[in-house]
This record gives sequence, C-alpha cells and structure tokens, in this order.
Amino acid sequence: MTRHERIELPDLSEREFVLATDLDGTFLGGSEEDRRSLYDLIEENRPTFGLIFVTGRDPEFIAELCDERGVPWPDYVIGDVGTTIAEVTPARGISPIKPLEEDIASRWNDSGDKVREILKDHPGLQLQPTSFRYRVSYDLDAENYDSLAEALVAALNLDHLISDNRYFDVLPKGVSKGPSLRRLINHLDIGEKRVLAAGDTLNDLSMLSCGLPAVAVGGAEDALLAKVSDLDHVYTASAIGAGGILEAIEALDFHPIPKGQE
Repeated sequence: MTRHERIELPDLSEREFVLATDLDGTFLGGSEEDRRSLYDLIEENRPTFGLIFVTGRDPEFIAELCDERGVPWPDYVIGDVGTTIAEVTPARGISPIKPLEEDIASRWNDSGDKVREILKDHPGLQLQPTSFRYRVSYDLDAENYDSLAEALVAALNLDHLISDNRYFDVLPKGVSKGPSLRRLINHLDIGEKRVLAAGDTLNDLSMLSCGLPAVAVGGAEDALLAKVSDLDHVYTASAIGAGGILEAIEALDFHPIPKGQE
C-alpha cells in the first residue's frame, strides 16, 4: 500500500498494535534509514498497525508534515500538548472530537487573555505568535527566567509545563499528553496492552508515566530519563528517535518486523 492510498481500515480497537508517539525528536528523530524503516513498516501494515500522534504541534503543522514530507498520516491526533483530541477523516482533515474536548474546554474556561496579561513582559518568557484554543505557549530563556510565573499560573487554577528547558506552556488543570491519550484510547476501546507510547522530552512525561507500555527513545532529555528510570513499564531504548521506536517494538514483541527493518 502506498501512503497516498485510502482503503477501509479496521477500527483501532481491532488492530494488533497502536503506536502513540511524540513527533519532534521521537517519530521524526533518528537516522533517515531508521525513519524510512519505521514509516514503511506502518504503511505496509495499516490493517494491523494503528498510529496516533501525541505532540505539542498543532493540526495545521501535522497536515503539512504528512502532505509534504512523506510522513505517514496518523489515524488520530492528540495535539497542542494534549489540549486537542482529533480524528483524521477520510479526506485527510483533522477534526476535533467534541465530546472528548468538552472537559478540556471547561477546565480552560477561556483563560487565554488572563494568562497573557499576568505573564506580559515576564522575565525569561517570550509569547509565541501562534494562537491555540486551550493553551498559551512561550519560548523560555532559562538564564533570565523567573519561576514566579509558576505561582501566577497556579493562582488561575491552571498548570504549567516546562520542556527541554526551552518551552513554557500554560495548560488547563490536569490536562496534558498522558490524560488525553487515556481519554482517547478509552473512547476507542483500545486494549491498553496493545498501545506503545513513545517520547523523548519532559513534556512526554505524563504520557510515558500514565501506565501504558512506553519507550523513552535514545537521545531523550536527561530530566525525562531521571523521572522514568524506576518505572517498570517504560523501556529505555539506545537507538535514537525512530530507531528507538523500532527497537522497542521488537524488544517488547508488539508487531512483527520484517528482516532488514529492525
């Protein structure tokens, strides 16, 4: 099957294996050879291999990525650090699943303007120019950052997330990649033991620590590795990015990998 063909596929609940993966540094990381091996494995086994992107990226970026860079289209998207939960339609649109987002919207409570006001000109934070529905994001300058920002966010009954020591996200209380992934797999009735969560930075922690089988790929952020080192359900790969995903799939016996694609 080519990546541009559309066929009737089984529901994710009926597929042998579902990969729920971060993008930058994980699914998009590693050598070109490893990325191609992983992407070909997915495309050639769509009836048995499900794909969910779990990312800080927005749906527009994902659509461009898949259309223009030869990356497999996912079946579902958890975007915007868990604040978007969406399905990929047959026409390759990315459509939010409203029942799953109602709680997220309620927890956010239209707080964007309040967040931008309390963090205006805050030391070490530069507002990103992209508008999100249920989150506000900043670039973080670690040398000049004032941690008072965390107390200001908490006072609004919201959560903050610092990742890769470069990004500062303000999120609805209790909402991040892990909780949103669990909402989606419960909604789709996917058996938890058939899901592999993959990530590489601290903003993947909630996904890797939520109890699903997981892999921290090679090259992962030290802060993430320190947090997951004692978790029995997290496999620590040595191969970078996509290679680490392939390594975990084989080591944990999730899905057959043809010779030459290990």
